[in-house]
Amino acid sequence: MAASATILGVTATSAVALAAEAAPSPKPAAPASQAMNPAATTPTAPVEKVIVTYKARTAEATSNTAAKTDTAEKAAETGERLSFERRLAGGGALVDLGTAPTRQDVSEVMDAFRADPAVASVEADIRAYPMAVTPNDADYAKQWDLFEPTGGMNVPGAWDKTTGSGVTVAVIDTGYAAHTDLAANTVAGYDFISTSADARDGNGRDADPKDEGDWNATDGECGTGSRASNSSWHGTHVAGTIGAVTNNAKGIAGIAYGAKVQHVRVLGKCGGSSSDIADAITWASGGSVPGIPVNPNPAKVINMSLGGASSTCPTVYKTAIDGAVARGATVVVAAGNSNANASGFTPANCANVINVASTSREGNRSYYSNYGTIIDVSAPGGETRRATDTPGTITTPENGILSTLNAGTTTQSLENYKPYQGTSMAAPHIAGLAALLKSAKSTLTPAQIESAIKGNARPLPGTCSGGCGTGIADAAKTVAAVTGGGATTPGGATFTNAANVTISDNTTVTSPIAVTGVAGNAPAALAVAVDIKHTWRGDLVVDLVAPDGTAYRLKSSSNDSADNLLATYTVDASSEVANGTWKLQVRDVATGDTGYIDSWSLTF
Repeated sequence: MAASATILGVTATSAVALAAEAAPSPKPAAPASQAMNPAATTPTAPVEKVIVTYKARTAEATSNTAAKTDTAEKAAETGERLSFERRLAGGGALVDLGTAPTRQDVSEVMDAFRADPAVASVEADIRAYPMAVTPNDADYAKQWDLFEPTGGMNVPGAWDKTTGSGVTVAVIDTGYAAHTDLAANTVAGYDFISTSADARDGNGRDADPKDEGDWNATDGECGTGSRASNSSWHGTHVAGTIGAVTNNAKGIAGIAYGAKVQHVRVLGKCGGSSSDIADAITWASGGSVPGIPVNPNPAKVINMSLGGASSTCPTVYKTAIDGAVARGATVVVAAGNSNANASGFTPANCANVINVASTSREGNRSYYSNYGTIIDVSAPGGETRRATDTPGTITTPENGILSTLNAGTTTQSLENYKPYQGTSMAAPHIAGLAALLKSAKSTLTPAQIESAIKGNARPLPGTCSGGCGTGIADAAKTVAAVTGGGATTPGGATFTNAANVTISDNTTVTSPIAVTGVAGNAPAALAVAVDIKHTWRGDLVVDLVAPDGTAYRLKSSSNDSADNLLATYTVDASSEVANGTWKLQVRDVATGDTGYIDSWSLTF
């Protein structure tokens, strides 16, 4: 039986995300020199020091005393207050020009050094500036979710290293409402809605992913309890968060604004079917779908801000998701907006996905967000009203997620921007981050991307009841970790396995990691990070098994009734050769509680 799916924005009356006018919020303070205006020139700072390189075999080249004496002579010659400051690593001498030198002063000093036959070169100690800090997009100041330290995701700090170039992100959603803040970053997609009446385009599946609107004219039209509603243009909103054109002096900034967005339409009138969604997942990731041309731009990241109630992951979803991950696509899914355990919703409860909960501007779990042990990580999803406000009202639009939209109530009209709230808005934050990571290091696997995002998240500054994963994702910290700019665990190379392994009652399971390229033996402080989702974790016995079969006990069974095992152990593995296949062995010693290995890693 086909499962249906709806979009995962929030409204009091339907599954459609809440829209409201965005109110201005204070722009973060930043030096004027950091504004990213393509038409502007790099700031010109006054020269305060010069770097003098002396010719080899001169006394000044190796003796600081000789360099100081030469600097004093040049000071007397030019009448400037020069002083030798220090020797640079490359051998040059750094000379301070004194207080507020003019351009003429600098020129005279440099000419004096150049005229000295002992000097090989002299150059100004110039200043450098960040090349990607504050975009000039008109509404960037309203995007608290990107930059605010409390509830934001620390995105600007990642842009110096990566903007997502070379990566395609598939948005499996309602399709595309034409928008000038998206057009340049949009590549050809596909419409996978097979039923003509639901597609509203008269012909079912086709190569045009245009959003024809998902409005419902009357209550009950889409099943018992459904309400009449306007079109949401949901896919366009999701796409803007991921890849809106940036530094174009209009609208908003996308998280991975160097990436390309591919709209894959699966949601129309009354949602969408699991059969259509599964085919869309396969096609988006480069797989073959009968009767459909091969995707010319296979996606390395897939965003699905959709879902429906189901206690298990349907086989059709599992097959499609596993296939996509095997082809190298990272699959990101919204947790759902029912303020309930995410295990009762799909595809959030499928394996091999990054399951994302929503947080508010204050860093709390959003009042509507699903929760639970299967949540992997959280991201800003906003709150356009408080939990205690009247359902259907919009009281805090400034606390929603501002993105690209359309003003049409049924069919497309003029483009605009609106704030929505929902786990639908949280998921594309993680999809955008995944694109940044894949662009920064193309060899990363979906499992490594998931592990990096989870491992570098920060604890919620607010509250979370029920489980919000490892915390709020931190874009800058995660990108730095995968590019070598700041590992989050001591040591060197990290190897990860994020493939889920089911743990049944009274069984023993293993998850392998093949370690290569590490010279010699493992360290005396081998870091073993473990993420196991399991009720009553006292049932578990956990061992690290070295390549030669030696087992190192990480955890014994106990009476610990708490859920889940999220911990990092330190093992003295100095007697073991590092390279080879290491295994995490987990034994369930009781009945009544089950779970799975979510991910684990070794850091040498």
